[in-house]
Amino acid sequence: VLGRPGATPKRPAIYDEKADGQQQVAAALAKAKKENRRVLIQWGANWCSWCHLLHDCFTQHPEVKKKLAYEYDLVLLDIGRHDKHTDLAAKYGADLKKNGVPFLTVLDADGNVLANQETGSLEVVPSEAAPTPAHDPKKVLDFLTKHQASYPQAEAVIQAGLTQAKGSGKNVLLHFGAPWCGWCHKLEAWMARPEIAPILAKDFIDVKIDQDRTLGAEAVLKRYNPIAKGGIPWMVILSPEGQPLATSNGPEGNIGFPAAPQEIKHFAAMLNASKKSLTDADITALEASLTAIAAPPRK
Repeated sequence: VLGRPGATPKRPAIYDEKADGQQQVAAALAKAKKENRRVLIQWGANWCSWCHLLHDCFTQHPEVKKKLAYEYDLVLLDIGRHDKHTDLAAKYGADLKKNGVPFLTVLDADGNVLANQETGSLEVVPSEAAPTPAHDPKKVLDFLTKHQASYPQAEAVIQAGLTQAKGSGKNVLLHFGAPWCGWCHKLEAWMARPEIAPILAKDFIDVKIDQDRTLGAEAVLKRYNPIAKGGIPWMVILSPEGQPLATSNGPEGNIGFPAAPQEIKHFAAMLNASKKSLTDADITALEASLTAIAAPPRK
């Protein structure tokens, strides 16, 4: 089976036909592990109109779109003409020739297969009321909900970070965010940069509390930030014993992602107040990176 007959004309590509599937999955697993999410592989190809229809459901239906954004790292994995990424399909037990595409595989953050799902059963049953081929958002949503990760307790997440800090002689950089928060994603992307992460890792264990997906998150935030003003991302640096050493509450309120000069200055002050191995040159490099991001692009 090469995929059921399409119901739409040729459309713009949604699959990167030059991408390395192993790298795509590895990158998604790294993100999923950090964010307590699942990886969802959508096997398919640009020639497959049903793949485009499922992609429409993923990107256009509000509830499905939100569920994916909160709970999954999606990988659109191109199969060519059933001659690409056959090794990965075999590894994950995805029988694409039998079931056709699109086909879905759910992995946990360690790369273990949680589900393989043909998508014919997720389609709308044709009727006079629904004559157009499509996938049923309710069926898709039920599938995604069934296999999403369970939510951890905020206290347990913090205690795990503190235990790691005690064992390594570091402090904890605890930051609060949410899937809908663009500035939170900006902060996390900056912290994960290959030239930034090793510097921060000298002194800090990175711990994140997802306000929407961690149980008891609100109470923990109020404990460390009683004024609860300024929104997220919000940061606090903790000693291995859990004592606050510095917070992102600056003279003008929460700095969030440090972008303005005074915000970057306050972030540097946070680091100076809690540093152990960080050098002045390290902190200057971090400031320079933030300043470069905040600077307007040249014409």
